[in-house]
Formats: sequence, C-alpha cells, structure tokens
Amino acid sequence: MFYLYVLFSSLGKKFYIGSTSDLRKRYTSHLKGENFATKNLKDWKLVYYEAHLSRKQAFHREQSLKKRAQAWRALKKRIIEDKE
Repeated sequence: MFYLYVLFSSLGKKFYIGSTSDLRKRYTSHLKGENFATKNLKDWKLVYYEAHLSRKQAFHREQSLKKRAQAWRALKKRIIEDKE
C-alpha cells in the first residue's frame, strides 16, 4: 500500500501534503525534524490519509492536491469540519 497524507502544525498554522509507502516511519521522521520541509516545526499531527494500491496513484493524488487549488480547498474543508 501507498499513502497520501496530510499533516497540520498548530504552532505554524500550516498544512503539509506528502506521499509514502511507510506512513508510520515517514510520520516519525517528520516529528524528529528529519525532513527539510517540516524540520522547523515539531508539533505535526497526522490529520488525514488515503491508502492507494500503487505509488503512481498516491503520487498523482498528491500532485493533484498541490496543483489544483479547488481540490485542496475541498479536502481542507473536510479535514477542518471533522476536527470540529
């Protein structure tokens, strides 16, 4: 399985979108500050993930969210509504 995931930092009020084949390992590396894009904040929470059958599908979904503002807004709205 491959995963698309979304992290949120309440300190920085930022979201991070990524994809991986090992979600637990990747999440731990974010918390340890081992990733360039997320190393400055250490309070990341996993707020959403999707499982995909192939790396290509997960990566395509990640790129879709990063390039299409409407797709990202729709997902972010779902995430925020679920938190409330």
